[in-house]
Amino acid sequence: MDSQRPFLYLTLLFMLFLIWTTWQQDHAPQPPVSAASSAPAMVNSAGQEVPAQGMPTALPGQAAPLAANGIVGQTVTVRTDTLVLKINTRGGEILETDLPTYPISLDTPDKPVKILDLNGRNYVAQSGLQHQVIEGLDAKALAPDHLATYTAAQTDYTLANGQDELVVPLTWQGANGITITKRFVFKRGSFLVNVEHEVNNQSTNIWSGTEYRQLKHGYTSAGGSLLGGVQAYVGGAYFHEGKYTKLSFSDLDEKQVNETVNGGWVAMQEHYFISAWIPQQDQETQYYSMVVPSQGVKGYVLGMRSAVQQIAPGASGVFKSGFYVGPKDQDTLAGIAAGLDLTVDYGIFAFISKPIFWLMQQIHNVVGNWGWTIIFLTVLIKLAFFYPSAMSYKSMAKMKAVSPKLKELNERYADDPQGKQKAMMEIYRKEKINPLGGCLPMIIQIPVFMGLYWVLLESVELRQAPWLLWYKDLSIMDPWYVLPLIMGASMYLQQKLNPPQVDPMQQKIFQFMPIIFTVMFLFFPAGLVLYWVVNNILSMAQQWYINKKIVGHA
Repeated sequence: MDSQRPFLYLTLLFMLFLIWTTWQQDHAPQPPVSAASSAPAMVNSAGQEVPAQGMPTALPGQAAPLAANGIVGQTVTVRTDTLVLKINTRGGEILETDLPTYPISLDTPDKPVKILDLNGRNYVAQSGLQHQVIEGLDAKALAPDHLATYTAAQTDYTLANGQDELVVPLTWQGANGITITKRFVFKRGSFLVNVEHEVNNQSTNIWSGTEYRQLKHGYTSAGGSLLGGVQAYVGGAYFHEGKYTKLSFSDLDEKQVNETVNGGWVAMQEHYFISAWIPQQDQETQYYSMVVPSQGVKGYVLGMRSAVQQIAPGASGVFKSGFYVGPKDQDTLAGIAAGLDLTVDYGIFAFISKPIFWLMQQIHNVVGNWGWTIIFLTVLIKLAFFYPSAMSYKSMAKMKAVSPKLKELNERYADDPQGKQKAMMEIYRKEKINPLGGCLPMIIQIPVFMGLYWVLLESVELRQAPWLLWYKDLSIMDPWYVLPLIMGASMYLQQKLNPPQVDPMQQKIFQFMPIIFTVMFLFFPAGLVLYWVVNNILSMAQQWYINKKIVGHA
């Protein structure tokens, strides 16, 4: 049995995994664009259509004509140290959000990442109130949905130097003495916006209604940013009963969400960034989804509805929600709501990626540079697996020492495979060689490699993270291909330290492996290639020493 054959199999499986993940993204089923579903509706005694179970009618915005730029009403611009938002006075809909501290690329530092984007991706955040239907009363005159017209005291708000909080109020005047004030409360240094609907009931009747909050995202056939051959996830997600559930656009086409639980959240995700509505976690919340047409383009809605709140005549009541729009910073998200940090989706390798990221954070707190963090991480991983790796390299060194005997057996038993196998096993037994021992370094490397791969793919903390020289962003490919070439050379030298292949066909295959890996690694994140290079160098040093000690005294 050839000790390197399992290595070859593992390598091929690893490459097939990368090819499969890329194929999955490129050939995922696309939702049909002709049909559109909506929340089931019912008609009250006045002949008005109202949503079933209190959900907002599927895209009520169809009832109002849109201007040429897709905006009706005034636009209120809000600027803080972390966010630049555009809020429409029609319903208080958030039309756009820019992140001034997160440029699109290092080459365009003045061009911020845009998350919500009405005219780009039909991606907006909406919220409103719904009055319970009462015989003889117009519900829309008693509660503003996200089509109602608010008034704003000004159209430009800026968080001033030294100011820690900025409040942006919108006012809606209803019938029978009902006044609604919708407030957006911004905090310095925060991507979390507190959204309130205050109901002032000066009527003679009890006001009874609910608050709904929803995210709408236009259909896109593409995934997120391409990194290392895999498209990052773009789509919806929600957290219910302690369970994180992703809802791709094709999922939303096939089935509607309709659940009532305590707490939770709903979100729309893109690469590195997220928007999410977070209700008060101790209150009952109903989650829903809709697929709706908007200006001929399909849109996907994920939303939530609060429990009914009753406000007595002459009294006031407030509905409160949190709206997060910003980076997928794991510590920040975990502090906002349970499970929100799960939107940093490491997939099936989460059990490896999470500890790796935690360890990287601890190292980074000391060294302050993500490139050196990866190097020290590699050293620590190498130390942790030093003993099993040493046993593996000893096995490989012994294999190299007996390679002349194996070559002789290959020639002697050229026409007798069974005899050759028996004779080889006898040599392995006599020399105390584990023929599978040489595979252990690769077996250890692959899960760690994949765990780090997803850390680099998903962790916004490593986005645009510099190292040294021309390495300004370790989350993208090496612009000069230096690390991949060093990696290929180190892989070639490492092969020279291994026992030669007995099978001529395997010899040829292994000769091409450094070339194949070099080409593949040209497009991988530089941080990932840096890990592999350092690991190879440390492995070679360890293997060289063991070879010299064992083979030199053989």
